[in-house]
Amino acid sequence: MGWMRYYIERRRGVAAYQQIVEQTKRAVRAGVLKPGDRLPTAREVAETCAVNPNTTLKAYRELDRDGVVELRQGVGTFIAAPAADRGHEPAAQSPLYAELAQWIGRALAAGLVEEDVRDMVELALHADRTVRRAGERDGGRA
Repeated sequence: MGWMRYYIERRRGVAAYQQIVEQTKRAVRAGVLKPGDRLPTAREVAETCAVNPNTTLKAYRELDRDGVVELRQGVGTFIAAPAADRGHEPAAQSPLYAELAQWIGRALAAGLVEEDVRDMVELALHADRTVRRAGERDGGRA
């Protein structure tokens, strides 16, 4: 059974509830959280992350609307069964995930902090999108 602990980065410029939504979706995609896993209560998140419980409830409502979780009144919030059209392996089972995890380990061992690693990944993703867009404009001759 998976366990979720949220990390709210106040300097990131992204609302705390949105960070909870992003982290939950990422954990589901990676296979860390599986259908039936229970998320922490709003009170537990408030205690560990110093956010208002309403912030967590707002995030959980959005995740419920997106079909990621099921809200069970008086029982808790649980990861929903996957939609039938997902049909792909969890990212954590991909060989690419293993390579990325090794790279992150090397980056942290070299003295980078998590924020530096995240920034590098974001920059690489942005550069890749730019290259792909240029290739689309050139009719695929990138």
